[in-house]
Amino acid sequence: MRHKSEELMKQIMDYAEQFQLLNHRSPYTSEIADALGIVKSTVYKYLVAMNDRGMLSYRNGEIVTERTNKISLLTKPAAVLGSVSCGMPQLEEEYIEEYVSLPVSLFGEGEFFILRASGDSMIGAGINSGDMIVIRKQNTASDGDIVVALVDNESTLKRFFLDTERRCVRLHPENPKYPDIYTQNCTVQGVAVHVIKSLE
Repeated sequence: MRHKSEELMKQIMDYAEQFQLLNHRSPYTSEIADALGIVKSTVYKYLVAMNDRGMLSYRNGEIVTERTNKISLLTKPAAVLGSVSCGMPQLEEEYIEEYVSLPVSLFGEGEFFILRASGDSMIGAGINSGDMIVIRKQNTASDGDIVVALVDNESTLKRFFLDTERRCVRLHPENPKYPDIYTQNCTVQGVAVHVIKSLE
């Protein structure tokens, strides 16, 4: 096959890129052949020719194009749980709604879970009721961190401070209509690192 069809090369390239975006791996030659209605050996010959022309890289069955080279395949699973109080602490039954994949390039390393904010006590920090809060699971926090704290078996989302004078933890809402919560019975469940919200 001396003359390669430019149209078929474009179809193979487009299919390979779309497949990798959806499946996070390169398609097999048999999958390309089935999708485009051609034989597997033709796909292989085209991929070799496209590699030789510098249109893509084809090595050991792996197809890499300029576009797919920019795709980060590193992700971390995160459970989407129920809501967390952004008002007074409230008891919420923890349940997993679904799992989502968070790109490491955006969210960093760590173990994460996602909670839906409920209430208005953190509006000063840009967290509104209904926002999705990405939480890095950890049991320590620094002054000023926004944390999910377990207080008397009830979860709440507040800004964390150590009160050395009172020898306790101060959980500070970002809304002046709510009082600070002072407690010696506080367990940090995680630190908020991102807010996912809809723009209105």
